[in-house]
Amino acid sequence: MTTLTAPTATTSAETPTLGRGRWPLLGVAAGITGTIATLALDVHPSMSSPDDPYTAAVVDEISSGKAHASVILGYVTVALLLVLAAAWRRHVEPRALASTAARVVPLGLTAAAGALALGYGWRGALGLYLGNEGGAFDREGLYTLFVLNDFGAYIGYLGVTVAAGAVAWMSLRERLVSRWIGVVSILPILPVVVTVAAFGLPGFPGVSSGLFLVVAFAGLAFGRSPINR
Repeated sequence: MTTLTAPTATTSAETPTLGRGRWPLLGVAAGITGTIATLALDVHPSMSSPDDPYTAAVVDEISSGKAHASVILGYVTVALLLVLAAAWRRHVEPRALASTAARVVPLGLTAAAGALALGYGWRGALGLYLGNEGGAFDREGLYTLFVLNDFGAYIGYLGVTVAAGAVAWMSLRERLVSRWIGVVSILPILPVVVTVAAFGLPGFPGVSSGLFLVVAFAGLAFGRSPINR
């Protein structure tokens, strides 16, 4: 059985902050900025017909401004995920010493941050070479960057999906998190499993992870989960 234990500290610097904290709002902020950076600022232009494949000519329709804005908000999201992972380790792990799932969450967030640094970096490179450094690459070279961006800012959120699974386990199995948060945490996992298993589609984590971060971490900030009260 998983137990909640607060370790005895010898100095104030070593003492974990107890009592309800607002640190989960970092997750809410990451969910908002990530959703805007990935979905609202997606670089795919509208296709005249879904049956028409993209060709190198598509680079003429891409907004360099959207790509530039995406990398800015994307890097903010990366920073927020890293700080959130550190805050989780500080505030949650001392309360859940026997929970392996509690240690998976910051690992998933950190893995996502590393992968997304690349994904959003490719967005920034595409915007740069379509804007301020236009002419540095020919159309075929820019098209290669566009293909990388097809799923680049979406795949990296797989780490957040793994973290959602760990939160669901902490909720439904270990009772360390409110049960409704556990149910919400399962919802973004199901479409990822289905789309990968059925179609090999790798990008759905980027579609569902932002909503998980906003709802689940808002629930942790304002709810009555044992790990944050």
